[in-house]
Amino acid sequence: MAQQVQPDSSRHLTLNEAIHQAQANEPAFAAAAAAEKSARIDGYLAKTAMLPSVVYHNQMLYTQPNGQSNQGGQVGAQASPVFIANNAVHEYTSQGVVNETIGLKQFADAQVATANAARATAELEIARRGLVATVVALYYTVTAARDKAKAQADAFAEAKAFTVVTQQREAAREVAHADVVKAQLQMQQKQRDLTDANVAADKVRLELGVLLFPDPRTPYSTDASTSQRNLPTREEVNLLATKNNPEMRSALAAMNAANASVKSAKAAYLPDLGLNFTYGIDAPQFAKRGPDDVRNLGYSISGTVDIPVWDWFSTQKRVKQSEIQRDAAKVGLTAAQRRLIATLEESYAEAAAARDQLDLLDQSVHTAEESLRLTKLRYAAGESTALEVVDAQNSYLAAVTAQSDGSVRFESALAALQVLTGNL
Repeated sequence: MAQQVQPDSSRHLTLNEAIHQAQANEPAFAAAAAAEKSARIDGYLAKTAMLPSVVYHNQMLYTQPNGQSNQGGQVGAQASPVFIANNAVHEYTSQGVVNETIGLKQFADAQVATANAARATAELEIARRGLVATVVALYYTVTAARDKAKAQADAFAEAKAFTVVTQQREAAREVAHADVVKAQLQMQQKQRDLTDANVAADKVRLELGVLLFPDPRTPYSTDASTSQRNLPTREEVNLLATKNNPEMRSALAAMNAANASVKSAKAAYLPDLGLNFTYGIDAPQFAKRGPDDVRNLGYSISGTVDIPVWDWFSTQKRVKQSEIQRDAAKVGLTAAQRRLIATLEESYAEAAAARDQLDLLDQSVHTAEESLRLTKLRYAAGESTALEVVDAQNSYLAAVTAQSDGSVRFESALAALQVLTGNL
């Protein structure tokens, strides 16, 4: 027995619901979202690196005395530590320390991080649009596969009924046995085609189910193609796609990041200014005041300027390396511009062709249906052969199948245009 077309479950999914569920489950999109969030944090960290850092430092140090005394104490002599680098036998440090480094590199690194964050945002939008296009194609392919399986079931029923007619006419000695054989071969072929159609429908349902559900076998139903058969003008598409194209934004952000990287590399030729402010105690007693009411609490300020002199051409090589990457980013930007123009032309031409063919496909279905009806009447009247009936059956099935494929093609092409313009 042939497999029967499985009825859809009562659970119904709209296209928007399918897109949202896919965004929650698809790992590549999740990775792009994580990369975008991480890049934003990197941008924040690069900006905060330009601000002063504050640390509250606490330390207690004990050093073995060497049995002598010195005049290094706050008032009078104190026991000398055995290590000359240490200040006293007992030393307590409790200080708030503020450090700030000012240099061109810090500003350039912040620009790099900001550009990388913008690029990650654009890459996330690219991933989202790619996922949307995939979901739209699968969504309507599920409906088309269901319709084609139903058409195959109808074709099998039609072939089965025609076999009965040929057998009846053979019994009445109106046709030869060859007609019965031809009808049986047609029925057997349609039975196999029905089995294949059901398998294909199950495959595409599972493929979309992988994107949507924890269990891909979850039953669901989708909407049929109901989009109006109209397209925006080419000028509208070009304008929207130019203003809202993530590939261009990503390429521009990559170019900005490359320029900032060159600036960051060249900043190594310049000196950095370091500032330090320390407030607290660093004394032999953990107290605001020491012996004889000596004040332990106080502050110190220091400033340093590090001037690069010689690094074995490392900075020069880093600058060269960043310039190479900048040149590659320029090529990527121009390539993205060319690709945008070509993609717009291809997508619009595909959508227009798919739209124009929908009416022709509808006419083909009606024509093939009428041809089948007339051929069957002529066969019943003995004016046509079984081969003509079989040919008319196959023509009608091919027209219905092409109509389903044409609908998917138009929906996918329309979605591609909407994705390019940011409307989906």
